[in-house]
Amino acid sequence: MNYFKELKIRTKLLVLTIIPMLTIVIYSGFTIKNLLVEKENLSSTHNRVLEMESLSKLIHSLQIERGMSVGVVAKKDNEGKNKLSDIRKEVDLSIQSLKNDNSILSNLSELSSKREQINALSISSAEVGGYFSKVIVALLDSTTIIPSLTSDITSRNFLQIYTHLATSKESLGQIRANLNGAFTNDKFIEKTYDSYVASYGAYKVNLNKFLILSPNELKDFYNKSVENKVVAETFSMINVAFEKGKDGGFGVSPAFWFENVTATINIFRDIELKLFDTVKELNQKSMDSNNSNFMYMIGFIIILILIIVYLTILIIKDITSSLADFKNGLLMFFDYLNKKTSNVSLLKDDAKDEFGEMAKFVNDNIKQIERTLHQDMELIQDAEVVMNRVNNGWYSQFIEKSTSNASLEEFKNNVNEMIKNTRNRFAEVDKVLEEYSKHNYLPKVHMKDSDEKGGVFEKLVVGINTLQNSITQMLVENKSNGLTLEKSSNILLENVDRLNVSSNEAAASLEETAAAIEEITSNIRNNTQNISKMATLSDGVTKSASEGGELAYKTTQAMDEINIQVNLINDAISIIDQIAFQTNILSLNAAVEAATAGEAGRGFAVVAQEVRNLASRSAEAAREIKTIVENAKNKADEGKNIANYMIDGYRELNENIQQTINLITDIQNASTEQLLGIEQINDAVNSLDQQTQQNAAVANQTHDVSIVTDKIAKLVVSNANQKEFEGKDTTKAKDLK
Repeated sequence: MNYFKELKIRTKLLVLTIIPMLTIVIYSGFTIKNLLVEKENLSSTHNRVLEMESLSKLIHSLQIERGMSVGVVAKKDNEGKNKLSDIRKEVDLSIQSLKNDNSILSNLSELSSKREQINALSISSAEVGGYFSKVIVALLDSTTIIPSLTSDITSRNFLQIYTHLATSKESLGQIRANLNGAFTNDKFIEKTYDSYVASYGAYKVNLNKFLILSPNELKDFYNKSVENKVVAETFSMINVAFEKGKDGGFGVSPAFWFENVTATINIFRDIELKLFDTVKELNQKSMDSNNSNFMYMIGFIIILILIIVYLTILIIKDITSSLADFKNGLLMFFDYLNKKTSNVSLLKDDAKDEFGEMAKFVNDNIKQIERTLHQDMELIQDAEVVMNRVNNGWYSQFIEKSTSNASLEEFKNNVNEMIKNTRNRFAEVDKVLEEYSKHNYLPKVHMKDSDEKGGVFEKLVVGINTLQNSITQMLVENKSNGLTLEKSSNILLENVDRLNVSSNEAAASLEETAAAIEEITSNIRNNTQNISKMATLSDGVTKSASEGGELAYKTTQAMDEINIQVNLINDAISIIDQIAFQTNILSLNAAVEAATAGEAGRGFAVVAQEVRNLASRSAEAAREIKTIVENAKNKADEGKNIANYMIDGYRELNENIQQTINLITDIQNASTEQLLGIEQINDAVNSLDQQTQQNAAVANQTHDVSIVTDKIAKLVVSNANQKEFEGKDTTKAKDLK
């Protein structure tokens, strides 16, 4: 343990970091190992799926070869051997893909000899079908083993589903062979019927297992695939075979049956291929996911290690930095304590870790020490202020500041006790002075036996008692003067009251006279102003009358001009009337000439008639205009007569207005002279009233002064009586005669 104490914190943290890093590396190693095992299992599963797919292809090819071989042997069909050769090539290719599986190849050891017998037609169709069925069943049994060798659960389930589908398809192939012979002979052979029933039962059982175990996607694909006419016709013929049974008489074409059932088997083959595509796709996704997880794990480990290293560096840096800050903060605080600096700096305590807590604890103590030092300084400053006040004679203030420093607290208490004792020494003096402040000058200050003789306090006692004697003499003199002044102010007040009454009565009479004259002056001034306004209005009326006369004269001239223009219009109308008369004569002559011309002048007669109508209308319009003009002339004459009457009226109105203006001028001049006279009287009365008011004001002021003097005298006497002093009751007023 002593060894670790010798290590620096940086080294300790590095040692501490190694442990989780080793843990992470070990855990990551196990995880990577599991991923590698999973990858190997997925690769093995993939190979198993491919093996199963190749085996499925071989089984399907053998099923086709079986059907075609049975047909060639049964029909002795040499031409069918060419088609059979093609399917045999596919079978051989499938066998080549499985050449490494000896257990499967052992089941095909007799295939070459059987093919030679088929080519020579030296074997029965039943033997051919039995051989191929035996081989196919053996291969199907091999498929049931492969799923158990697969570690991936999903792939294993799909391969098991395939075994059921392949078995049901094989059963359907056996049904194809059974019913092909039955439909050819139109009846069942005893053993063939039993084989048919067993095959159909195996088909139903394995198909149901397939449908139960298949996922929805594969099941939907199966349902869509079998929903067609070929499958429906195939199972319709199978149902006919069940219904007829051993009795036969099916009435089904073997060729039609073989074609349809073969197409149905091919559909099942498509379902098999779909199954293998699905399982390979899922397996590939699992392998991709495994690869991704592997890469993610490697990346995660690398990133995690980098993060741990980075965080370790940051933590070490933060801790070392916190220690450095802590050290520097303490050094600065010690400098403050040692008076090397005047300001104290706190440690950084914003961290939430132990360093932050330690810094906060140290800061709290720094603050406490700073507060104590600050309290000491405040107490010293307060003591200086109190001592200065005491030196200036103030004993009412004590040192109030406190500190946790015991020595300074003892010093404070001693100083306060000294101030208290000094204040008590002057208590009697303060009490006597307080009585003096209450105007009680009877008490005196007396020395006590404990007081120092010849000291400052004795001088103070003598001075206060001397002051008491001086104040007493002054109060006696003041009371005597006050009594004398009170007696004189009473006489003065009586005389001023009589003068004040007389002045006020005269001022009141003059005020009434001045008010009456002022009212008369105001009335005369208003009359003068109104007369001036009347003169101004008369001038305006005269001007208006003159303008009206001029307008009436101009109206007469305008009427004369209208008459001239009307006469000119009458002359023009007469000319128009003459033109209309002549036009009418011409139109009559034209009508006569047109009538003389006969048929040729008929159109001219119409024109002449229109001209005569126009002349008649012109003459009628001229007469109407003449009538209007004559009416206008009559109205103009009436207007001229009215204007002449207006001119005469305006001339008479101007004469009357001029006479009125002359009268108003005379009245205006008289009112102006009256106004000047009454204003002189008003000024004189106002001047006399002002003098009387001034006399009354002086009398009032004198009365006020007398009252103030009397109040002062009474106040002096009252103030003297309110004070306690020797000789107060025996003091009399002075005799000034």
